[in-house]
Amino acid sequence: MSESYYTGRRATPRPEILRKPLQASEIGAPVQEKLPLALRLADQSWARRLLVIACVSLLWEINARVINNTLLFPTFIETTIALFRAIADGVLLERVATSFRILAMGYGAGMLAAAILTGLAAGSRIGADILSTLTAMFNPLPAIALLPLALLWFGLGTGSIVFVVVHSVLWAVALNTHVGFRSVPDAQRMAGQNYGLRGLRYVCLILVPAALPSILSGLKIGWAFAWRTLIAAELVFGVSSGAGGLGWFIFERRNALETADVFAGLMTVILIGLFVESVIFRAVENRTVIRWGMQR
Repeated sequence: MSESYYTGRRATPRPEILRKPLQASEIGAPVQEKLPLALRLADQSWARRLLVIACVSLLWEINARVINNTLLFPTFIETTIALFRAIADGVLLERVATSFRILAMGYGAGMLAAAILTGLAAGSRIGADILSTLTAMFNPLPAIALLPLALLWFGLGTGSIVFVVVHSVLWAVALNTHVGFRSVPDAQRMAGQNYGLRGLRYVCLILVPAALPSILSGLKIGWAFAWRTLIAAELVFGVSSGAGGLGWFIFERRNALETADVFAGLMTVILIGLFVESVIFRAVENRTVIRWGMQR
């Protein structure tokens, strides 16, 4: 309470301006009103994705019941039962593990080759010309079209599939990384050069952090290309030492006319793609480019 200047009495504050002091954790926090549950769920990306998946599943079930031929188009419920049965048998998990082992080799080798090419392109004009020329030549070439040559060069084994996976990853990652390097502002480049950064240190400490959104986009595109190329290659030739991958699982079930298992294999391909895209890459983006304010 404070004394009034004119009357000498202690002034009483008006009730409408009496407020509870803010806590330290509340300072700077946005004011959130209690919204209905539907609006709060609509604000969450995972809820919107689940809604899309639910709608697709419902349309799938309705369409399958209208066709009424499980040999041509099984229902969503039948496919789900076949999926859990294949998982319980252990066959599907074994095939997925085989596919991921081959994918890891091809994806890792593709990223390494892309890093070498983009590093050369960032360091010299000749390297940039080499990368742009090779990308223009080989990027439009479908990776699966190289499988016959890969079978001649590397034989009937894992090496052939790894080769086509490397081709599908290399050019997407290299092109996006190179574009990201070229978009780095000159002020950042000069700042790094003024600190005496040259060569590999300049690329790792200046170019890579500044171009990280483009690099992550290239990695996501490369992952999608590699995953679908791997499944397609395994559908053509997927057995190595008696063990095939997920694509070979789909091929085997198609030959046995087990359509529900075929759809279960396709559903597994989709679920793995959703998990990698929405969980793994999203977590990396949240911890890097979104946290640093480089992307919304």
